[in-house]
Formats: sequence, structure tokens, C-alpha cells
Amino acid sequence: MFESLSDRLQDVFDQLGRKGKLTEEDVNTALREVRMALLEADVNIKVTKDFIKRVQERSIGAEVQKALKPSQQVIKIVHEELMETLGEPGRLNLSGPSPRVIMLVGLQGSGKTTTAAKLALMLRRDGRRPWLVAGDTYRPAAVDQLVTLAKQLSIPYHEEGTSASPPDICERGLKEAKAAGASVVILDTAGRLQIDDDMMRELAEIRKRTDPAEVLLVADAMTGQEAVRIAEGFNEKVGLTGLILTKVDGDARGGAAISMREVTGVPIKYMGTGEKIDAFEPFHPDRLASRILGMGDMLSLIERAEQTFDQHEAEKLQKKLLSNDFTLDDFLKQLQQVKKMGPIGQILDMLPGGGRLKQQINFDNEDAQKQMKRVEAIIYSMTPSERRNPRLLNATRKRRVAAGSGTSVQDINQLLKQFREMQRLMKTIGKGRMPKIPGMFR
Repeated sequence: MFESLSDRLQDVFDQLGRKGKLTEEDVNTALREVRMALLEADVNIKVTKDFIKRVQERSIGAEVQKALKPSQQVIKIVHEELMETLGEPGRLNLSGPSPRVIMLVGLQGSGKTTTAAKLALMLRRDGRRPWLVAGDTYRPAAVDQLVTLAKQLSIPYHEEGTSASPPDICERGLKEAKAAGASVVILDTAGRLQIDDDMMRELAEIRKRTDPAEVLLVADAMTGQEAVRIAEGFNEKVGLTGLILTKVDGDARGGAAISMREVTGVPIKYMGTGEKIDAFEPFHPDRLASRILGMGDMLSLIERAEQTFDQHEAEKLQKKLLSNDFTLDDFLKQLQQVKKMGPIGQILDMLPGGGRLKQQINFDNEDAQKQMKRVEAIIYSMTPSERRNPRLLNATRKRRVAAGSGTSVQDINQLLKQFREMQRLMKTIGKGRMPKIPGMFR
């Protein structure tokens, strides 16, 4: 989402970095570029003006003039002010008597029902006992969708079809969840195509009957500044305690995420980062600011890896590395674990300088996904003995594997070459020596 904004800002900072001592004119020129980058990224104009004013006041002051590296000090100021604009990390209010009620509101198409299931899954991982209530009786198949997701995740739920009124469904669902010992109840309320009085009266009635600890607006980040106006409307009519941004992995310009908290005064609490049910993460302003400025987000990457990688499998792999017994089966398992972490482009963005690397190699996420599928198909087309010992793959066998995987012998040779290079790397690491990487320490 923030790719174009990140690229523009990094270009500005590169230009600043080429200068030694910064003049006021240098700072003003750079900030003009930053202003344009923010506006082009669809950041609210008032938010942009306030942000630039704060950065400008600090950047032409003593803290930059006295710095050993003025350009780095300006980047630090931009990072801090961006965090200020994004606000504090939004934490759920789950203290108090059980069950605590979380009421999700939003327009149709924002991803509210899927978000309810994603939030329930995250809360269960945190040791809570979530319960889902299907209160959206207006959108076709909304109840069926929630029930399907709840069954898929083995999360208890309450549904009454579409004939009863949403306030009645939510009230009865809360009673059932309380009797069953749930600690958190998530209400999936009905949305409309636009904000209207009937919708707001219904939401107010649900709020009155269930007394939610949290009223969270699920907003589609792809709608840009319209999402900000929607948030203002809901906050004024219902009273929000937080925001959840969905479709943050899309190709929108990202301005809504930067603007929403500043304009509404309501904290962003979670972000939906993909279509998969576990593509959901708490909102960390410092990490998002680092991503936008091209500094990466190693903490989120580590957390994602910890959730994805199997500890037992990792220990088995370590033993294989030490004994130099790394096979194509192991290679395939590692590839599949990486795929579970999300699109390769997202992973690269979490690495410091990853955005620039993508530019340099002309990275295409769709092409990368296709290549990974091609590698899987090739390995699956091999016999178990060929996976253990690729040297068995003579010309005849390679033609058979190529035919079975829908690839070419050239594709197989390329994979085997990459695998041999990885084996050599693993052998070196297993012996405790740092491999010599071409191009380093010239």
C-alpha cells in the first residue's frame, strides 16, 4: 500500500544525505517534496499541513543544526512526527467482567464478517475464549459466511438466520455466550451501502442492549479519503472506540491510514494485511512509520516467522544442516513455510532496504509466486529417491520430471543449480564459517 509513498520519501532523503551541513533552503526544498508525496498518497490536506509544519519547525531548529549528521536527524524527526500522526498503539479494553463485547460496525464490502473471524482467531491465540454472533441479516449470505468461518476455525457462534431483528439476535447471542463461559463476544452487525438513519438507530439499539466494551469500525483502506469521512460519520452517530483497517495489502495509496487517527481522534487498533484468515495484525505506529520510510519492520517479520515456523521442524532442519544432509524435501518444506508468512513482496518490505532491493531487481510479486509454484511442481514430480539424491536425475529422468510438472529441462537444471548453491551455503554455515558473499567488503 505505501510503496509509492515510501519510494518518494526515500528519494528525498537520499538527496538530503548527499549534503553535509543543511541550510534552511535545503530543508524547505526537501519538505516541499515530502508534502507533494503525502498529498499524492491521498493523505488529508489538513493532516499534511500540520505534519509539515511540525517537521519544519524542528528541522530548522537547533537539534538539526548541532547534529553530527543533519540529514539523518531530519529523517529521525520525520519518523517521530509520522508516529505522532499515526497515534498511540490501539489496545483492546478487555478488562472487567466476562464476557466483554466487541461490536464491529461498517459499510457493506469493508470485510467486516471476515474481520470478525480474524479477530476471534487472534484473541484465541492470546488465550481468550471468543464467541461469534451473526448479526448481519441484510447482506445475502453474511450469516452463512460467518458460520462457515467459525466452523473452519472451531470457534463457537450464535446465529438465527435472517428473519429475526439484529438487536434481538445480538442480545440472545450474548446470553448464550455468557452461559457457555465465553470471555469475549464479537458482534458482526449489519452494514449498508451508505450511512443512513435506520442503520444508525439499529446500531444504537444493539449498543444499548449489549453494552460493548469496544465499538470498532471496519474500514476499507482502498477507499482512500472516503474511509476517513465514513469514520467521522460513524464516530459522530454511534461513538467509536477504535478502527480496523482492511485491505492494507492492496494497491491503494495509503493516505487513509495516515489520516484517520488524526482526523477522527480514534485509534487504529488492527490491520487486515491479506485475504488469508491469519493475515491480521495489531497496529503498531512505530513499525508502520518505519515501513513507510523504508526502514523495514524486523519485529513484525520475527513475530510472523514465530507464528508460522514449526519449532520441532526447525530443530530437525538444524540437525540436518550440521550433518550436511539437506535434501530437496527439506528445501520444499522451507519454501512452503515461507509461503505461509505471506507474499514475498510483503516479506521484503519488512527488511531494511527491501523496498529499494525490489526496485533494483524489478521485483514482481505475481511472478515470484508463479516461480515458487513451479519449484513445488518440479519437486513433487520427482520420486522420493530423486529428492534425497538429485544426482540420480539423468537426462531421461529430467525429461520425465519436466513432463510431469509442466516445465522444461532448463527449469529443472536451474532449480538443481540453486539447490546445490544452497547446499554449499548450508554446509559452510553448519561448519560455523561465515560464507564469502560476492560483492561484499570490496
